[in-house]
Amino acid sequence: MEGVFFILGPTATGKSEIAAEVAAQLGAEIVSADAYQLYRGLDLLTGKPDAATRARVPHHLIGAISLSEQMNAERFRHLAARAIHEIRSREKLVLVVGGSGFYVRALTEGLSPLPSTNAGVRRELEACLAEELHARLFELDPATAQTIDAKNRHRLVRALEVCLLSGRPFSQQRQPSPAGERARGCLLFRDRTDLWERIDQRVEKMFADGVIEEVRAASEVGSTAAKTLGFSIIQELIAGRISEPDCIAAIQQATRRYAKRQLTWFRHQTKFEALNLSIHGSSEAIAWIARKVRLSFARPGNDRY
Repeated sequence: MEGVFFILGPTATGKSEIAAEVAAQLGAEIVSADAYQLYRGLDLLTGKPDAATRARVPHHLIGAISLSEQMNAERFRHLAARAIHEIRSREKLVLVVGGSGFYVRALTEGLSPLPSTNAGVRRELEACLAEELHARLFELDPATAQTIDAKNRHRLVRALEVCLLSGRPFSQQRQPSPAGERARGCLLFRDRTDLWERIDQRVEKMFADGVIEEVRAASEVGSTAAKTLGFSIIQELIAGRISEPDCIAAIQQATRRYAKRQLTWFRHQTKFEALNLSIHGSSEAIAWIARKVRLSFARPGNDRY
């Protein structure tokens, strides 16, 4: 993917601010690879880059679709490819920034056909508890079981269905393509204690800034957007079934688990060089990434970047 550089990492790592600074230095533009920042609304809940960050450089695929619309990896791939083509037509570099691993893989490797849904197999799987589904997936496909959301019944059912119908693990359905091998990028992460603290602070700030009213005001939320981390928990708070401190603690815990799954996925599914932001500060990271981008796309006799 000529002229495209990936900046990936778990939620709350600080990649959005760093990517914006790198883009500003290089005259690049950013394409978001976040499954929920694609939606208009729920800005606080989805942790969208703030107005100042987005004003520094052009951002694409943030707030691009309504909350009622369905989204999947294939649709993201089409939207992202179109945005990248438009940016590259203006001879600008593209920074793809985010933490949604399946969306990143769809963009770098494409999507291969998977077995269609089978009504009989689906009924059998949907009769099982999430814990049972996860345990069964561990037997058939440990790699997927380690990275999948163990409470997301829809994904568990589909992964098992593919395993059972194809006779192969879900994780082996898509083989790396030449485009994926040529993808350039980096993985940003932090030490666990550092990242956990940042997550806790982000959630607390989210509530201080009014996320409860944001969720209360959301209307016509489709089934995909409703899976936004924390959305259903805040709805429980609004309904009076849990207290605000319990709600905050639950979202903090869920976000920590999500960040752990993200990091596990990226470490197993990408070959990008990693940088620990707990050791290397933002200024050092910005300089390091900018240098990698320049080296990745430098051409003989062309010092444009």
